[in-house]
Amino acid sequence: MSKFWSAVVHGLTPYIPGEQPKLNNLIKLNTNENPYGPSPKVIGALQAEAADTLRLYPDPNSDQLKAAIADFYEVEPVQVFVGNGSDEVLAHVFQALLKHEQPLLFPDITYSFYPVYCGLYGIEYKTIPLNDAFEIVVEDYKQPNGGIVFPNPNAPTGRLLSLAEIERLLKANTESVVVIDEAYIDFGGESAISLVDRYPQLLVTHTLSKARSLAGLRVGYAIGHIDLIDALNRVKDSFNSYPLDRFAIAGAVAAVNDKAYFEETRHKVIATRGNLVSRLESLGFEILPSGANFIFAKHAVRDGAELTAKLRERSIIVRHFKNPARVVPYMRITIGTDAQCDALVDALKDILA
Repeated sequence: MSKFWSAVVHGLTPYIPGEQPKLNNLIKLNTNENPYGPSPKVIGALQAEAADTLRLYPDPNSDQLKAAIADFYEVEPVQVFVGNGSDEVLAHVFQALLKHEQPLLFPDITYSFYPVYCGLYGIEYKTIPLNDAFEIVVEDYKQPNGGIVFPNPNAPTGRLLSLAEIERLLKANTESVVVIDEAYIDFGGESAISLVDRYPQLLVTHTLSKARSLAGLRVGYAIGHIDLIDALNRVKDSFNSYPLDRFAIAGAVAAVNDKAYFEETRHKVIATRGNLVSRLESLGFEILPSGANFIFAKHAVRDGAELTAKLRERSIIVRHFKNPARVVPYMRITIGTDAQCDALVDALKDILA
């Protein structure tokens, strides 16, 4: 029935999310979910929201959530935009701020949704190769562009660009928007949100899926100059005035406000990551420096696809990427609990033996 498709649909290559297998007793280390559940205060807020008020529409502006986010980052609520996961936020960003005559720039190895958005919205883009150490090189972005976007830490590599380097990029790129996608910043980096008041072309996006353990609730946000936020609101209100339901708003507010739980769980992940890196290095793995809740690892002699398949036989799921060629030897491994990482290491010892 594809004869009914529009020309746009015929030309799309959709994003493929990480596998969500329906298997029992699975150790799932493939989609960068937090191994720890959300704050107990989130559960309480969701239970309280299950009331007669569900017959009413939610707040279309999510003012309570914007106020909580603004308070956490010491910005103004008018500098905050919220949406149904950071993927929706990014979709609006691409349409509202990154569609211009010059090409959009982003790394050749990065979040694979970026070229999908470009295909959906008809945005010309140019990929900028990472260097041999899989690092973003600021000088390579000093060229005419209609915008710049990249994750920091980058995905799937986990490599972090310092705040000083980001500021160097902003000083050299004043005529187009720079979007820093900070889905993983809480696991080892310093947020560029501290720069938004000095650089009106900077927009920073975040998600509550990772460090706040709310992948199932779908909440994301962006912080930047009020003019950038206004553009996003114009697109949002031309698409869906109610992107966040009552449960999402209530749960997200509780998660943002529970700073102690956020600090406790993110530091657990950071500690487990350091321990896992040391143990895998002792097994002959080379691991890129990671500021995320995952690592990018390759073995000295064993192929990444082979190891991924053999781990799956042992009910441990990690992610392997087939493109581009230079990432094929690697596996991306989400940081799980200490017990899950113990099982991973034991399985790899068995496989390598």
